[in-house]
Amino acid sequence: MSLPYSLDLNTLATAYANGTLTPGAVARDIHDAISGLADNPIWIHLLPLDAVARQANQLESRRNAGVSLPLYGIPFAVKDNIDVKGCPTTAACPAYAYVAEATAHAVQRLLDAGALLIGKTNLDQFATGLVGTRSPYGACRNAFDAHYISGGSSSGSAVAVAAGLVSFALGTDTAGSGRVPAGFNNIVGLKPTPGVVSTRGVVPACRSLDCVSVFALTCEDATRLFDAMRGFDAGDIYARADFERARVFSTAAFRCGIPGKAQREFFGDGLALAAFESSLSTLRATGAELVEIDFQPFAEVARLLYDGPWVAERYAAIKDFLAQHPDEIHPVTRKVIESATRWNAVDTFEALYRLRELKRRCDIEWQNMDVLAVPTSGTIYTHAQIAEAPVERNTHLGYYTNFVNLIDLCALAVPGAFRADGLPAGVTLIGQAHDDHALSAIGARFHRASGVRMGATRFELPPSAPLQEAPADNEMVVAVVGAHLSGLPLNHQLTSRGARLLQAAHTAPCYRLYALPGSVPPKPGLVRVAEGGASIAVELWALSAAAFGSFVGEVPPPLAIGTLMLADGRTVKGFVCESCAVSDARDISSFGGWRSYLAQQAAHP
Repeated sequence: MSLPYSLDLNTLATAYANGTLTPGAVARDIHDAISGLADNPIWIHLLPLDAVARQANQLESRRNAGVSLPLYGIPFAVKDNIDVKGCPTTAACPAYAYVAEATAHAVQRLLDAGALLIGKTNLDQFATGLVGTRSPYGACRNAFDAHYISGGSSSGSAVAVAAGLVSFALGTDTAGSGRVPAGFNNIVGLKPTPGVVSTRGVVPACRSLDCVSVFALTCEDATRLFDAMRGFDAGDIYARADFERARVFSTAAFRCGIPGKAQREFFGDGLALAAFESSLSTLRATGAELVEIDFQPFAEVARLLYDGPWVAERYAAIKDFLAQHPDEIHPVTRKVIESATRWNAVDTFEALYRLRELKRRCDIEWQNMDVLAVPTSGTIYTHAQIAEAPVERNTHLGYYTNFVNLIDLCALAVPGAFRADGLPAGVTLIGQAHDDHALSAIGARFHRASGVRMGATRFELPPSAPLQEAPADNEMVVAVVGAHLSGLPLNHQLTSRGARLLQAAHTAPCYRLYALPGSVPPKPGLVRVAEGGASIAVELWALSAAAFGSFVGEVPPPLAIGTLMLADGRTVKGFVCESCAVSDARDISSFGGWRSYLAQQAAHP
């Protein structure tokens, strides 16, 4: 049973705004749909409908009181190794279960923004595995073919989104658990830069590598949720605060590294190979210059994760429970974790040295590319095939994923061309630390060009999901011209406030654009002139009056928010610059906009 409407964020926000849906009605529809999929063990703890209804009523009261709720009524699920106050956390091990006394930092930020919690989802026990079969609650089945695995460890979260039961779900990703299930179920899987989203309140797998991940129907949705969760958390010892250190490169024309042909591993799966080659053609059509790189150092890093002492971190996380309840742990999970005892402190330091050597080799390859694109997985297996060789075939699924966190990268799994047998396949875009927004901009274009549906639903991916024709009555419109454009370093200052991209536009031909020297991140200045002006590309964003006020408060001099005239004669609020600040700045008006200028800089640094 499926819902008669899409749960992507913009569809729901529009329906709530015009009164055709309410969060309470959506919750009832979701519970009905869940009952129709009861034979697929997606859920470990489903909140009763009356509890979800109380949440919805509380949200309505908060909104009526004037509280800004950018995620008002957006239904979501949480992987059951992430704490929610008052709910059991099992990590898919009933004997390990406890009732959480506090809500995980990332989850709390979503609840504070108005998201509606539906329940907690199944997983590979203790988040150990990429298969989705290692759970006493049952093995989640692929949303497209029940004979095939869902992928893990965040199995239930991925299937819940793909089946249209929630708008988004949280997973975790240490070795690919936020990406492989996304690829197998035709959804987006965002694995952020390590340390940017707090992992406080998450049952550790490898604590130094763990990330909270997001499953969503579109890249824009995933990034909007990432922006809602991100932020420094002093309670997380691995949190980082260097949020604004993103590289600047063109997301419209970019160098896309791909493994050399001899290094592409599909484990004998010709259908996966063909799907990846089709996706490479799509990447070219969306602005990628494909560059073959030496993938060997990345593959060697990947092998370190399980063939090295990092598996001891998994042992450290549950050593006391393992000693007291060995028979309560899934046999394959126990075998993996107990292998940690063969490593000693000397081995650990030698592995750390080897990792640094390999990272240096990977850094050399990054000089030749802006983004790395790989298959999300080199193949897919049936449940029967995993049962025949559970460890070996799980290892195959990590070939393109295991290295990412070890060398401080971010990644975005995006649906791509389907295999000839009708199963999903996709690519994962990988970037350096803090390239999260750039990956989203590229991923959104690639996703639409692939022409696939959203998850396993019947709904087409919108031609331009975040675009809407007009702001709501209670919204302000602001025109952005530089670093706040979608996909650029400061765009999160809009999306974290619930802003919506309305449309791309141009100013009237009475402005000059300058590259402001010394600004970090790089920014332009837009100055109105009496004559000799040009029409400059902008984006129009809508946000609530309260959010607009706090946004304006972050604008640093010499920039300011003034009134801009658009090419169609409208006037809107937008970024302007003090004329005295551009006396020594380069006039870049001839490029027609900041993105075009950045593309030229990337091509000719």
